[in-house]
Order: sequence, then C-alpha cells, then structure tokens
Amino acid sequence: MPDRAPPAIDAQPLPYQDRLLPRTHDEIDLVVIHCTELPDLAMAREYGERVLYDSGTGNSGHYYIDRDGRIVQYVSLDRVAHQVSGYNPRSIGIELVNTGRYPHWWDSRHQAMDEPYPDAQIAALIDLLQHLCGTLPALAHIAGHEWLDTREEVASDDPERRVPRKRDPGPMFPWPRVLAAVPLQELRG
Repeated sequence: MPDRAPPAIDAQPLPYQDRLLPRTHDEIDLVVIHCTELPDLAMAREYGERVLYDSGTGNSGHYYIDRDGRIVQYVSLDRVAHQVSGYNPRSIGIELVNTGRYPHWWDSRHQAMDEPYPDAQIAALIDLLQHLCGTLPALAHIAGHEWLDTREEVASDDPERRVPRKRDPGPMFPWPRVLAAVPLQELRG
C-alpha cells in the first residue's frame, strides 16, 4: 500500500480549519465512518461551515465522499475535527453522503436508514482507507459512528420515547466488504 498512488482528493478547507486544535499524524490511530444524514454534499458543506463553539469552529468530518465516489477534504489531518464525541483527537472522520434519517432524525417513526451505499462510493472509501493505512503510521482501528456514540435523545414525536443520537453509517453499510479490504481492526465503544 505505501507505493500506491493516492486517490484524487479535492481539498476544500472549512473557513475555520486553522482554529481547530493541531495534532501530529502519529496521534491518529482510528478512522470513524459516518454518513451525512443529509440529501447532498452541498448541504453537508453548509452544515460543516456552521460555527457552533466559542472557538469559532463547528462539526465536520475530515473527508466527504459523494455518491459518485468524489472525495472532498474539509479538514486537514493535522487538525482535530469535531466529528465524534470523546474520540476526536485520535481519529479521522469520513462522511459518506447518504440521507440516513433526514429530515426526521429524532422522530421515532422515521428511524429507518434504508438508502444503499453506491458501489462507486464504497470503492472510493476503500481506496481512501488503503491510502491512509499506507501513510499514517499509527492507524490501526476503524469504527462506525453508532458504535462510539450510543447516547439517546428524546423522540421529537413522543416525549416518552427515546431514539439513538447516531445510527450511522447504519445497516446498509457493507462492513464485510470494507473490513476485508483494509488492515484495520474494529473498535467498539
């Protein structure tokens, strides 16, 4: 893997990238797979640009992969992105464009995540993961967002019910295919 050509990556840094905490590549040992739970890459960018913290930063993954396999990088690997509570300093966030539960994230009647991940998107993910494994010396683990953030929210349709905060990448994600293609071990919270 170290001698392979890197995948095509379109760098589009978020406006606040330089305000995110710095880190070295040696500190990165985990990749977290997400889905945007939004309809398209443009809306994911809009959400990523929202400032949510006093530091002038917001929530975003490092990489976004569109349904057609296009890879965009919003945050440099030498910066800590806000993408998974409790694991940010050591992890890379990769977001796959997928509607997930959009727009009813907290509605208990709309918790299905049934949009399949296109082959081009998964092939691009595997290519990116293989590249990262070949360039980041400490990278050893992979996790789904839902494995690491198991908190629940009050359902928007019924205050007596609770729903998972995070379900991504969800049941349609092809874990066996991805795990067979990369030398990363599953990490569950």
